[in-house]
Amino acid sequence: MRIPEKIRRLLPAHKRLEWYPPFRALRVKVVDLSDDWRTVRLLLPLAANRNPGGGMFGGSMACLADPIAALVCNRHFPGHQLWTRDLSLDFQHESRTDMELRFVLDPAHEAAIRTELSERGRATPRFEYGFYDAQEQLCVKVHCRVAIRPHDYRPAAGLKRSTRAE
Repeated sequence: MRIPEKIRRLLPAHKRLEWYPPFRALRVKVVDLSDDWRTVRLLLPLAANRNPGGGMFGGSMACLADPIAALVCNRHFPGHQLWTRDLSLDFQHESRTDMELRFVLDPAHEAAIRTELSERGRATPRFEYGFYDAQEQLCVKVHCRVAIRPHDYRPAAGLKRSTRAE
């Protein structure tokens, strides 16, 4: 379901995030979204995302974790192309409760990204955040790299992508 632009502009940011089509299908609820988007806490309900063994489905967690760092970077580094360059989930403990994704953009990390953008014109910062169960236990560590490139960025034709970490 596509939300008409006129209505979308009237919706608060937390509702737009909940109605983001992949999140809506997962029944995600916003627990906390700071006005500056430096803190994001999202609830992923177990009932809608249970795997055949009764625990939280890892694919649902990956779907929720994937765009978060890029969405936050989009707010803080406008005028750039952004995408998730690399995403990995480290499943440390099974959860049989709702899960809460917690992301915090540290001001020092943001400053380092700004410095790299001013010096190189591009950055590929790493972020670490996680999913916590109802008992406040970290169950899944998320490692994410976001590509932040100039708006007019185009990879050179015929060049192979580097396999080294940027």
